[in-house]
Order: sequence, then C-alpha cells, then structure tokens
Amino acid sequence: MPITVPEQLVANLPKYYGDRGRAWVADAPRLAAEHLDKWGLTVDGPVMNGVVALVVPVRTADGPAVLKLQIDDPEHPGEAAALRTWDGNGAVRLLREDPVAGTMLLERLDSRRDLLSVRDDVQAAQIVAQLLVRLNAYKSPEGVRSLREIAAGMLKFAPVAAQRLANPDDRKLVLEWAAAVREVAGECGDQLLHWDLHFENVLAADREEWLAIDPKPLSGDPAFELLPALHNRWHEVLAAYDPHRAVRRRFDAMVEVMGLDRQRAVLWTLGRTLQNSLWTIEDGENALEATQILVAEAIVHRPL
Repeated sequence: MPITVPEQLVANLPKYYGDRGRAWVADAPRLAAEHLDKWGLTVDGPVMNGVVALVVPVRTADGPAVLKLQIDDPEHPGEAAALRTWDGNGAVRLLREDPVAGTMLLERLDSRRDLLSVRDDVQAAQIVAQLLVRLNAYKSPEGVRSLREIAAGMLKFAPVAAQRLANPDDRKLVLEWAAAVREVAGECGDQLLHWDLHFENVLAADREEWLAIDPKPLSGDPAFELLPALHNRWHEVLAAYDPHRAVRRRFDAMVEVMGLDRQRAVLWTLGRTLQNSLWTIEDGENALEATQILVAEAIVHRPL
C-alpha cells in the first residue's frame, strides 16, 4: 500500500519550508516506497510523524525498526553523524542511512511512552541530564554546526532585534541576555550537543529504560543544553505556588547531575532565551514571550 503523509506533516512542511516543503510532501510517498524496496523493508504499523519528519514503522530481516524521512534542513546538519558517533550510547541507534536522500533506518523505540509519562517533573529533568552527560561526552564530528557560529550570529543581530521591540524593558532584557552570551562566547567548547533534548525527545526502549531521539547536533558547551527541558509541562510551572521556584528546581537538578558550573550554565541558558527570542522577533513579533522572561528571572535570581 502507498504511504500516506499525515495531515500534520502536510501542514507543517509548507509552513516551515514554503514551496520546497510542498514539493517534499508530494514526493514523500515515492521516496518511502523506494527505500522500502531498496532496503528490503515491510511496513509494520501506522505511519507516524514528527514536526517535519515522516516516520514509518518497518520490519527488517533482523526485526523491528523505523524508517525516518525528512527534508534537508541546512540549519540542522549532521543528525546521522551524531547518531553514528553515539552508536546507541544514550541515543537511538542508527542502522542504515541514505545521506543523499536524508533517509535513515533507526532502531525502534516505544513511541507511546516519553518522559511526559514521568509524574515528577524534576525526576524527568534529571533523566534528561543523565542522558546529556553521556551524549556530551563525545567530541563533535565533522560537518556539525558550531556554537561559536551561532553565538556570533546572535551577538550581531541582538542590537538590531532589540530596536524592533515595543517595550523598553524587553529591549533592555535582549541586550542583557546578549551581554551574558558575550561573557562566555570566547570559550564555546567542542563537545557534541543534542541541542533539543526535551521530555518528548526521550522515549522508552527495550535495551535501556530511556533513549534520546531527534538530535539537532551542535559542537559546543554542554551548558547550552538545559533550556528545552525547562519548557516542558509549562502548564505545571504556571500552576505552581511559585513558578520561578518550579523552573529553578529543574534547572538546579540538571546542573547538579551534569556537574556544570552554575554561573556558566546560567549564562548559556540566557543565551538560549536570547536565541528563542531572536527567532520570534525575526518572525515579526515585537514583544518577548513571557516564558523566556520567567525562565531568565528564575535562574538568575536565587533566594537567600
């Protein structure tokens, strides 16, 4: 049977990639059929999707796997190279790849259970941190973007972006966050970063309890890894008696597990709030998101 692209993916690809995204969606069934035939795979369950990836459960001669197809994204090169480097240590295992098509055959994990299923949000953040300790232990392979490049781009754009904000307090925050990045930009590091390890990018597995998926690899400082796990289950943060404390508990737990210098982790996490804010400003917003402001306040201001 031909592969049908899920409606969410049909909507997302044009949203993020325009005409190129529409063309990829139209070609995805052919691309999937080609790799099913070439690699001797049979479809073994309902087609799934990530934000911009098509995921097909398959069966190989050796057992279950998933076929992952995705559009080429120059912003996030090196996923297969990162997975090869980790070779299953803390992350899903890469079984086969077609580098030209950007198609990968991956170990099958339990897509029905991620870290959102862990009731204690601090425990979930600690599990993320434990995985990051393992993933960040490797030097970055060739072809992966560098944090140095990203930091330089943020510092160049921040003064321009600040002037697009309507609120003077927002403009001040953007410049303060840029100053934080400037403090650490001289030593960006060269470890292999996941860059997007939040609760939904950690799945249950057979060979280990939890494994990371969907890296957006970077070469840089592990202290740049913390923010995604702080954003998860945000409704619980806002419902807490003290939302700042709720964020800080996750942050401090991750810093402790990863053995990071707390002040350096603060500075690079402010860099992530800056990065997220610059993206929204570039998309036309003229105000900072409350989420970014709350995270920044929470990690900077520690109670006595």
